[in-house]
Amino acid sequence: MLKKTVVVTRKKQLPPKKDGEIDPKLLELLICAPKKDYEKICADFGVFDFRWLLKRLNQLKKERADEQAKVVEQVDNVKHIEVKPDGTAEFGLDMTLHDPNSTINLYKDGTMIPYGDDENSKHSMKKTGTKYVFSINDPQPEDAGFYQVDVEEANVLTTDFQVPAVEFIAKIKDVKAFESEDAIFQCVLSTPLNRITWSKQDSSFEHGDKYEITVSEDKLIHTLKVKDCSMADNGTIYAIAGVTRSSASLKVEDLGVQFVSGLSDTVANVGERAELSCKLSSETSEGCWYKNGKLLTNGDGVTIIKDGACHRLIIDCCSKDDAAVYRFEAEGRKSEATLDIQDPPKIDADALGKFTKPVIIKAGENAEWKLPFSGGAPMNIQWYKDDDELLPALNVRIDTSDTESKLRLVKCQRKDGGDVKIKIKNEFGTTEAISKLIVLGYPGSPTAPKVVSAFKDCINLSWCPPCDTGGTKIVGYNLEKNKKGTNYWSLVNQGGPIADTKYAVKDVFEGAAYEFRVAAINLSGAGDPSIPCETVIARDPMKPPGKVTDLKLTSSNYTTFSLAWTKPKEMKGVEDEAQGYYVEIRPIENLEWTRCNTLPITLTSYTVLGLKAMATYWVRVIATNYGGDGEPQGFDNYIIAMPPPVKPKFKDGNMKTFVVIRSGNTVRLNINFEASPFPEISWLKDGIPLPKHVTITNSDKGSQLLIPTSERSDSGIYTITVKNIVGQESFNVEIRVTDDPRPPGPVELDQNTPGTVTLSWTSSPDEKRDDRLHYMVSKRDSFKRDWRTVADNLFNNKFTVVNIVPGREYYFRVFAKNDMGPSAPSVSPVFGTTKEKEKFLVNMPEKKSLDFQSPPSFLIPLKRRTAPQGYECYMTCAVKGDPAPRVTWYRDNISLNTNTNYHISNVCGVCSLLILRVGAKDNGEFKVVIQNKLGIAESSMTLNVRGITTCTVLVFVHL
Repeated sequence: MLKKTVVVTRKKQLPPKKDGEIDPKLLELLICAPKKDYEKICADFGVFDFRWLLKRLNQLKKERADEQAKVVEQVDNVKHIEVKPDGTAEFGLDMTLHDPNSTINLYKDGTMIPYGDDENSKHSMKKTGTKYVFSINDPQPEDAGFYQVDVEEANVLTTDFQVPAVEFIAKIKDVKAFESEDAIFQCVLSTPLNRITWSKQDSSFEHGDKYEITVSEDKLIHTLKVKDCSMADNGTIYAIAGVTRSSASLKVEDLGVQFVSGLSDTVANVGERAELSCKLSSETSEGCWYKNGKLLTNGDGVTIIKDGACHRLIIDCCSKDDAAVYRFEAEGRKSEATLDIQDPPKIDADALGKFTKPVIIKAGENAEWKLPFSGGAPMNIQWYKDDDELLPALNVRIDTSDTESKLRLVKCQRKDGGDVKIKIKNEFGTTEAISKLIVLGYPGSPTAPKVVSAFKDCINLSWCPPCDTGGTKIVGYNLEKNKKGTNYWSLVNQGGPIADTKYAVKDVFEGAAYEFRVAAINLSGAGDPSIPCETVIARDPMKPPGKVTDLKLTSSNYTTFSLAWTKPKEMKGVEDEAQGYYVEIRPIENLEWTRCNTLPITLTSYTVLGLKAMATYWVRVIATNYGGDGEPQGFDNYIIAMPPPVKPKFKDGNMKTFVVIRSGNTVRLNINFEASPFPEISWLKDGIPLPKHVTITNSDKGSQLLIPTSERSDSGIYTITVKNIVGQESFNVEIRVTDDPRPPGPVELDQNTPGTVTLSWTSSPDEKRDDRLHYMVSKRDSFKRDWRTVADNLFNNKFTVVNIVPGREYYFRVFAKNDMGPSAPSVSPVFGTTKEKEKFLVNMPEKKSLDFQSPPSFLIPLKRRTAPQGYECYMTCAVKGDPAPRVTWYRDNISLNTNTNYHISNVCGVCSLLILRVGAKDNGEFKVVIQNKLGIAESSMTLNVRGITTCTVLVFVHL
């Protein structure tokens, strides 16, 4: 059956490149290209970092491989289009088809183009086995395009043929080079190109170890360096740019024999073997050796060896005369080297063997060493003992000649034993020899005897041998005892030295206390005795005591705590009497106990020192006696290194709750408290954290608030809160930062009613920024020279002065006042009324009955007030009525006339109420009720304490 073939004359075009996206042509080329060509292909598209493309590229490659697998078994050795030296452009690949009859189509820019197998046709394909090569004969600029090869409908190769408009401004030139030299070819283009093709007739060059291809920064100059030329590099070199090419020849000439490795400078010692060697490029070449220009033969004390291309000169036993310049010549080639003969210090082997044997003497005797040597002069001889240099002295004598050196140590002691070293040095080297000095003497002291066990008639002791045996074997020990309270030491082992390191002392009295010491004996005699052992009492063993009782903590602070306990009870045969106590502690995070007292204490109390503040410890007490330690007794709970818990409280009962500071001055508040454990301390201003310029300094007994330079904005209520595990306490301090007030404005006078004068004035400029600012009025008349205050705590700008007497002149001053005091006064004009004298005439008018009675009423009602907590508040109103009405003040309908917390006054119908310190309890409605026989009138207001909701102000009049 014939296979139906679908011929696609036009391939689907690739989408055009969009701004900011990858060119689709770049991806198509990378899919078919080997990894080594990625960088070159991306550079053609202006992409120099393609790592971000790899993930997407791998996915596309997998998809393309799945498509190809339907028609092709394998695709290898893809080669992109390249112009060859013969003028054709070629590209191809190796592939194995599932079906040899599969259709292979060639497309250019998406359009199918025909091809044949004739090499002279414009487009052709040559198949050799599995290799497919496509050719474009005599390529021209119009042949440039995007070429694709499809098997059936699966794409197997994509390549981009670019034909730039470029010419050679300077063509490559012929080059001659010798073998192993480098040959350089260079051309200059008319148009910048990223790269051009360098090749020979049958293959193109890649940048690597053999060929170095470089491009200038402007991409006009292209260079090829052929490294380490050989005869195989002879031939024609081509530079191909687009479809334009330039060629030149490379001629490599043979240099003849060469030194593969020449002679090297050599150093040899007198009497040693020396060898000079070199290697030629030819194994057949012969050569000659020269010493200082004189020809050498095997009969001149040297051995000449030729081993293929290697030539060697050997001197078996060098002397100083062998030092010279040696040269090897072969076929006109030369190589020279210097042989330097050195004569370092040397020591004869027999003499060295004698020197290294230890020198053994007794204490007080002399020690001597002698060592002959040879070598080039001058020699520097140094003697050392245990790495410390020995210099001539009373007990050190050194004699040195050109061939020998002697050392003599006089009257050596035990401490003089050790390593003795001689160092011989000249300009050619250094040699050393080491011996040993052993000085025999008395042994050192053994360790202090240890009491193994004690009974009423026997005490068993043991000890360890001394570290210093005196240079000889220890033959025994002398044991001495001292009865406590005497200064006499007596020998225990009267029958001779003790051979062992233990002994049972039976010559003791029950209940007596003894000390023991021991001395070692060697061939020189007995050494110094050891330090005495601990005092031991000759008595039968005791049982360890029991647990202490009533263990309690008596006091504590941050670094110590004190303990007390009761001595454990003695139980015969079970628990003996306690003779001392140990106190042990263990931090809660550790597992090991630490003993606070190294020696037992006899008291039943103890203070542990050096604790870490607020650290947590387990504590226990252990009773002890000669029989050992008893069982520990500890607390059920851990102990914290801190004083007894105390709830925070403030110590100073007279702490100020209100502080006035002049603006610009320093604010310093010291708040003292007591609390245990150390509390957390926090400060707030008006309920929020403090500003950054406020500094807080805390200690275990107090806290300080510091404002170096205060401003009005620092005014407010500062709250300190002291909190620990027991509780917390807070304290409020109001700080008022203000300044001397500025005086009020001009004062005006007005007389509405005879006998009175009303003062009015302009507010002080500071009134708006100081809610505690008020006014004071004083007067002086022409009869009295002193000033008298007639009104104070005025929060308005008007006041009526009564009892004005006609015929007198009055002077008034108005002051602005705040927490800092009064301002400068604002002075009123002089006020006065003239008292006119007239003749006294009596005109008897008709008698008419007049009635001046009137019901009570308010001339000036109460006004709404807002006052901060802790400040004064002043409320006023003016009333009239005939007969004079009775005035009653109420708060929340409760009469205040008898309440001593409020200051109430009524002067000529001006009624006032003063609250010295406003609190939350004062928030509410205040009411004034005036009453006479003709009626009742009321005026009410609401006092708002800062932060408290206000109520409506009402005025009622009942007739």
